[in-house]
Amino acid sequence: MVNETTKISEQALIVENSPQNVVNTEDVQLDITMEQLKKLVSPRALTGETMLLNMGPQHPSTHGVLRLLLELDGETVINCIPDIGFLHTGIEKTAESKNFLKAIPLTDRTDYLAPMSNNLAFCGAVEKLVGIDVPQRAQYLRVILMELTRMNSHLVWLGTHALDIGAMSVFLYCMREREMILDVYEAVSGARMMSSFIRPGGLWRDVPANFGSLVQKILDVFPRRVGEYDKLLKDNPMWKERTVGVGKISAEDAIAWGMTGPCLRGSGVNYDVRKAAPYSSYDHFEFSVPLGTNGDVYDRYRCRLDEFEQSMSIIRQAMKKLTPGPVMTDDRKVAPPPKHEIAYSMESLIHHFKLWTEGFRAPEGEVYFAVESGKGEYGVLLSGDGSPKPRRVHMRAPSFNNLQPLGVMSQGCLLADLVAIIGSVDIVLGDVDR
Repeated sequence: MVNETTKISEQALIVENSPQNVVNTEDVQLDITMEQLKKLVSPRALTGETMLLNMGPQHPSTHGVLRLLLELDGETVINCIPDIGFLHTGIEKTAESKNFLKAIPLTDRTDYLAPMSNNLAFCGAVEKLVGIDVPQRAQYLRVILMELTRMNSHLVWLGTHALDIGAMSVFLYCMREREMILDVYEAVSGARMMSSFIRPGGLWRDVPANFGSLVQKILDVFPRRVGEYDKLLKDNPMWKERTVGVGKISAEDAIAWGMTGPCLRGSGVNYDVRKAAPYSSYDHFEFSVPLGTNGDVYDRYRCRLDEFEQSMSIIRQAMKKLTPGPVMTDDRKVAPPPKHEIAYSMESLIHHFKLWTEGFRAPEGEVYFAVESGKGEYGVLLSGDGSPKPRRVHMRAPSFNNLQPLGVMSQGCLLADLVAIIGSVDIVLGDVDR
């Protein structure tokens, strides 16, 4: 589905000497100078030998408001230029106007398919900047919720990716399984998506009594269901025809472009933040990191599918090690006191009032804290200036970096293959336009 076409002709070249120096055609005006366009497309586009084509920003296969400027020779992609910025959420700047606690709901809305991963990255940066210790029970619960979030993200990816390529039933199955994870979200936080459950110092509250049974139900059901997905797709000749050898990127190029997560590991690079820089007690658990070899759409699919098994293994280990205890730091300068203390302790009442009206203060300094979300390395660069609000917040979002080499991966592919390549990257535009 393509909404506009552009063919650069001699008429467009005349505009090169105009005051605005903007490329115009009868069909469309591009907000780009001729000199900029020359750097992005081949000389053949300027003579009309190839065609420039808009894909998006309203296109179901771009999974959000992403515009791709394509240069095509027939149906072969010569160049693919991602044009981002249509969502313009302004989340980073908005976070700088709020105190550290009130900024947490904004992180839910970057990669909205992995809200708890985003929560943990931001809260981890706050804890590193302020110097907050987190109780062990809260650390283990964070790991369990992080791995459930990874599975949630992968289920949406697999369902929509399969739907893009033509496998309808897989989408329905993945949405069915995802409901079980959303039930856990709802039980612990009261919300099915935007949880804001992880807080600086631990968790908002302890998990409910039925948490164990809900998680165990997932562990009982998912291995068989993931096996069904595997059976449907792994050796399916039509699936392999659309994915094997398509959208290849070498390990060197993937590293150079800053790719992370399954997109990087699909090219054979063994990098996972949980192993490289363990956080939140991940070093207490045994698990392996699935790798690909060819760096194509199929290998990226295999990496994510194999991660389901590893996530379930981590959850089983964490559930066995989970013991009773506090889930929030006892530092009253950071965490609110128990409500029953407010009735008889003036100091607790003051702390409660200060925390909810002003927030806690962070020292001057700058820190970076990263987690391994379902899409890759999600990091938060946080700068404090001694006030209750961050001086600067920057999110190193995996979707942004993973999207950039789309031109490299799609060069020489067919236009129809581009849909499969975009799906294999697994982008969320809220993660890109921050």
